[in-house]
Amino acid sequence: MQMSKTPIILGIDPGTQILGFAILKGGSKPSLIHMDVLKLTKEKDIYARLQLIHAKIIELIEKYEPAHFAIEAPFFGKNVQSMLKLGRAQGVAIAAAMQFKLPVTEYAPKKVKQSITGNGNADKDMVWKMLERILDLKKQPQYFDATDALGVALCHWYQMSSPVMPAAKGLKGWDAFLAKNPGRQKLK
Repeated sequence: MQMSKTPIILGIDPGTQILGFAILKGGSKPSLIHMDVLKLTKEKDIYARLQLIHAKIIELIEKYEPAHFAIEAPFFGKNVQSMLKLGRAQGVAIAAAMQFKLPVTEYAPKKVKQSITGNGNADKDMVWKMLERILDLKKQPQYFDATDALGVALCHWYQMSSPVMPAAKGLKGWDAFLAKNPGRQKLK
């Protein structure tokens, strides 16, 4: 797999009925390459659904050659069976990414909403409206699962683009950060 100078991010909103995916081109200003969903509702067998998820992730990786894989972490709900199914879908997607040695990053739903809208409790429509504005999108997709995946990819781009991130890697606390970055400290 050939690495692009402008990193491509594959964002995933895992699900066993509908899986959302988005391909975001990074760089100084992110742009949407593609977003859609994989509908799994016609397939009744859960293991066949998992195989379809795995195959779709591999297809996306081979076609778009992403440098990063970002996935929404399951939120803890009351229905244990739903959580188990969602965890399986997430695990299969992550395994496909690992097969291509892609770095995997998980984001909690609240973290994604916070990074896109400034509000960790934003609803799906509010997230879409901000994505529409930030990325200059024209047409809302049929399923919010696709926009959720795009939100995950954009959240990851924000994390990668943070001016603090490269300097802060491997540091333990503010003292270590300031010792490594003396020019960033303003003394009065």
